[in-house]
Amino acid sequence: MNVDVAELGTLLGVWAHPDDEAYLAAGLMAAAVDAKQHVACVTATLGDAGQTADPVRWPTQELPDIRRAELGRALEVLGVTDHECLDLPDGGLADFDPHAPVARIADVVERVRPDTVITFGPDGMTGHPDHQTVSTWATAALELAGHHATVLWATKTEAWVQAFADLVDAVFPAGLPPRTSAAQAWELVLDDDALARKLRALEAHASQTSGLVDAVGRDRYAESVRHEAFRQASAPAT
Repeated sequence: MNVDVAELGTLLGVWAHPDDEAYLAAGLMAAAVDAKQHVACVTATLGDAGQTADPVRWPTQELPDIRRAELGRALEVLGVTDHECLDLPDGGLADFDPHAPVARIADVVERVRPDTVITFGPDGMTGHPDHQTVSTWATAALELAGHHATVLWATKTEAWVQAFADLVDAVFPAGLPPRTSAAQAWELVLDDDALARKLRALEAHASQTSGLVDAVGRDRYAESVRHEAFRQASAPAT
């Protein structure tokens, strides 16, 4: 089904690393902002344990500051001004005591009162332990805040996997991403203007995205991010 952005109301994204929000929900967030809906974003880590496309241009020791600045620029492109970074250790969320981060996310929930929360499903999309942990934390935060919201988990469709089979190994090194049937997926296909805006947000994360763009070509990369999909929490994926 196609996403009706207006029906999502106030939107809260809960993500693990800078660029998660841009890859998985930039189009959705920008559309909600344009519709005058409140959009907030929580990022658990600065992604400073990751690799860069060019360690000379983006030195590893400077990654925390680099990625914080990139995230700020990406959210500015999308028009999202309500953002909180938890500054937790990248790559170590599964071993982190969940009480404090869950409480902080719950505080955001209580302040924002989202109608819809977008985040990872238990699969973590790529199987990344940080992604899986953030999914658990988002659910726990809603329960702690005693707040009901529609929870949408990022996913892919079988049609996307078939169309971009040549990119799956590069984008999903742990194997195929979760797939949701067209009947159950909440889908958003970006028009050219919305896609251009999403690409600007992704380009803001240049330390992470430029390598893939160079590897697959900008046109192919652009088409691969045109489609965003979500499944309602607990809906099955394959």
